Amino acid sequence: MVADIVERLPATRLGNYIAGQLVRSGCSPALNYGEAQSAESRNDFIHKMKIILKELRESLISIKIIERKGLYDLNKVMPVKDECNQLVAIFVRSIDTAKKNIGK
Repeated sequence: MVADIVERLPATRLGNYIAGQLVRSGCSPALNYGEAQSAESRNDFIHKMKIILKELRESLISIKIIERKGLYDLNKVMPVKDECNQLVAIFVRSIDTAKKNIGK
């Protein structure tokens, strides 16, 4: 879970910066998904889903930095990275489906 990684990053300049970024981008998808469920139109839904996708991709970059710099145990980072990649794939498909259903 992203929160576990954030709480255990080293208290260095880089660790603190990445922790701050990751806590924001890693928690944002869940909160924005709640907003997407209350979208006012299909276009609004697609827009909110794209924001979720953007935040997930930002989280992936932070996770890759954590991996490359050895800031946290790789065995614990990999499941979070895998889950994030799976969520990206799910949201890409959801956005595609919503776009196809605009005219229906």
